[in-house]
Amino acid sequence: MSTNGGEQRGQASSPVSAPEGAVGAPQLNVLAQNTKDLSFENPNAPKSLGQPGQQPAINIQINVNPNQLSTTDFEIELKLEGKAEVSGTILFNFELVYAGVFRLQNIPQEQIGPIVMIECPRLLFPFAREIVADAVVHGGFPPLMLDPVDFVGLYRQKIGQSQAAPAAPGLA
Repeated sequence: MSTNGGEQRGQASSPVSAPEGAVGAPQLNVLAQNTKDLSFENPNAPKSLGQPGQQPAINIQINVNPNQLSTTDFEIELKLEGKAEVSGTILFNFELVYAGVFRLQNIPQEQIGPIVMIECPRLLFPFAREIVADAVVHGGFPPLMLDPVDFVGLYRQKIGQSQAAPAAPGLA
């Protein structure tokens, strides 16, 4: 009887080795994740904690800041800033810088930029989203559930800005 690996029960499978001179498979590893900065302000409490008669206007800004640590390691900072207002009165504002250290191995040079600016922040975002929701709840408000982010669109926007501006250092 075969298992999912195609081997017979009771028989060990022999390891498969790569041919000599072959490059290993592309790898993306998360080495660490951490909150670098978290700020939550409720400047008009306790007045702002009452049930507002209208839905607050919420403004969110998201930025991705890469930092190359070595030939294979990158620190990616995901910065989220937000503010909720009703009739010009600030209910709350927050800033979160959530970072991860990623190791990229055996990845073609032309793919490093998109991986660093799209895939790495995509892996960090659910954790950052939870931190923001928790901070808002602990500030006395219903949780703020951030919508998924189009990191491909943000990457294309950043590429467009870097092509329009004079040569600036950074990952493109």
